[in-house]
Amino acid sequence: MYKIMLADDEGIVLDSLSFLLKGEFGDDIVLETAKTGRAVIELAEHFRPDIAVMDIHMPGINGIEAMREIRNGNESIIFIVASAYDKFDYAKEALALGAIEYLNKPVDKNKLLSVIKRAMSQIDETRRKRSQDLMIREKMETVVPILESGFLYNLLLNEPFREDIDSYKKLLGIEGDNGYMLLLVFGDRQEGYHMNNAPGTSVRLQDHMVQIREVIKEFFPAAVGSAMANKVAAFVPEDTGDPDYNKRNELIDKARRCVEKIYSNTGLLCRIGIGSVVPIEEAGLSFKHATDSLTLTTDGVALSQELPVAVGYEENYPSATEKKLFDSVEKGDLSRTLMEAESFYDWMEENYGEYIMDIRLKALEFVLWAEHLAYQKSGRTYYFRSRESYLPSLLAIEDHQHLKEWFLDKITDACRNVVLRKQRQTDNVIDKAKIYLEENYANDISLDEVSQNVDISPYYFSKLFKDATGCTFIEYLTGLRIEKAKELITGSDLTMKEICQQVGYADPNYFSRIFKKNVGLSPTEYKENGQ
Repeated sequence: MYKIMLADDEGIVLDSLSFLLKGEFGDDIVLETAKTGRAVIELAEHFRPDIAVMDIHMPGINGIEAMREIRNGNESIIFIVASAYDKFDYAKEALALGAIEYLNKPVDKNKLLSVIKRAMSQIDETRRKRSQDLMIREKMETVVPILESGFLYNLLLNEPFREDIDSYKKLLGIEGDNGYMLLLVFGDRQEGYHMNNAPGTSVRLQDHMVQIREVIKEFFPAAVGSAMANKVAAFVPEDTGDPDYNKRNELIDKARRCVEKIYSNTGLLCRIGIGSVVPIEEAGLSFKHATDSLTLTTDGVALSQELPVAVGYEENYPSATEKKLFDSVEKGDLSRTLMEAESFYDWMEENYGEYIMDIRLKALEFVLWAEHLAYQKSGRTYYFRSRESYLPSLLAIEDHQHLKEWFLDKITDACRNVVLRKQRQTDNVIDKAKIYLEENYANDISLDEVSQNVDISPYYFSKLFKDATGCTFIEYLTGLRIEKAKELITGSDLTMKEICQQVGYADPNYFSRIFKKNVGLSPTEYKENGQ
């Protein structure tokens, strides 16, 4: 359906145009007419036409002025000018106002119908795009919360995968590499530090999650996770570092207004904890700060930067190096561990070189913690007296060269134990898988079956197998079967069909194609050549 408005000061012109258009388009159009500039403006306001066929000279407000006024309230309207005045200035101004055609009277009916159809095609295309945009928006309204929940889940893992975080950032349009966590805790009322009735509140929270997401996003440019019992977590990108005094006040005020609007819209009471600004892969630490801040105050908004929730360091302390060092130990990254450990010792020597006892203590602290991480990751047995030589050795060292060597050796030994444990685990899995394949290659064997035998998920086993052997599971199994087939072809009197079955292939033709692809000869050619 198309709404068409005809504007002309001559009644006979309006009647003839109406007759022409109704005869051509019938029920596909709705027609309204006006004879003056004022009347056409007023008609356009309530009729909201898709197409307006305008005369230039009408009583009162002329056609050009009327078009300008109508355009202000209806940006999508399509103008067609039909006038007895063919002045260039009129045509130029009409086209500037979006007219798609300037027709001279008397108007050729075929020309007019052609222009009207062109206008209708433009309207159809605009409507199609609008419908498509709405459909995409509707889908995104469903998909975005899922993506944001996945993003938050990845951030709050102990060891989030950087490639996954980068993928989510790209999909969600998140820029920058830093930010802070929000933790919203809901309840019927506050008792001391806590919100009570978490089970009952969690049920009502699910019913209001759409509204709560909208309110949070109204105040913060946040990625909002799904409800976790009576809690909701959100990540806010922020690359300017922890807020100063004025920004902290603004942040607290914003959070308070957010709490008030959530209650106004849903009837749910909540408190908000705000974590510190951290690199995005350390969002779990900011989440912990947000959680801890809520336990240190009874206020509706708790800002971690104003509460003692995080350890403080002296101004130039290399806390980033410390974190990278222990992360590297946990991951078994030997070269990174050595680099970070050496960097940290150099900082100690450069800043506190004359305080050898303090450096001994810090070196011992780091070594003990690295070994603690290694015990957790490597599965080694802990012996109470395994460190009996540490203190005597440290106290006997009087120079930085030997103290640094002791420090680096112990730290890298801890990391190496993690590496060896991972390697042993991999070797055990791969050896067990190879034995299973050797014993069962003649059967209809699958990746799922082998991964179940070694008690590892198919996805992880497939990756582990390829990393260890350099080929995929299927490539390895095929190679094993081909080698067994070559032995049977040259060392037995079995028929090709029998050999095919004995190496795990039910179809001789398929076996022949696989054999030739891998060996370069068909099974028969291989036998004839005596290879």
